[in-house]
Amino acid sequence: MATPAFEEIAETFEFLDDWEDRYRHVIELGREMPPLDEAFRVPATKVDGCASQVWILPRIEGEGPQASFDFQGESDAMIVRGLIAVLHALYSGLTVEEVGMVDAAAELGRLGLNDHLSSQRSNGLRAMVQRIRDVAAQTAAAA
Repeated sequence: MATPAFEEIAETFEFLDDWEDRYRHVIELGREMPPLDEAFRVPATKVDGCASQVWILPRIEGEGPQASFDFQGESDAMIVRGLIAVLHALYSGLTVEEVGMVDAAAELGRLGLNDHLSSQRSNGLRAMVQRIRDVAAQTAAAA
């Protein structure tokens, strides 16, 4: 299950043969994201397990399993900011119930990211996915 925005990223990756071009594309996606206001860069939104500083601010509309999921994110590392943009494309607009059904490893595997990220970046990416899934699961269960 992938959103149209994520499918667009996957299609772009298919056309980019060189990993340096793919990295540049991920960084560009990060540059296009709106910045997260400093007021939200606090311990409550910080993602542990990332080598870089990472903040994820969930924005959920509605209640229970059918609540709509979105988030803002920020990082002090450009490539990580781009990875946040990729995750935003993967999850934004889904219901919190659907967020739990996304096989992030498989979807991100389609991009080949696991083979080209350092172990620290891969661990950070997993930590971001887990934070997103946890927030969605808590919202779905609160019904």
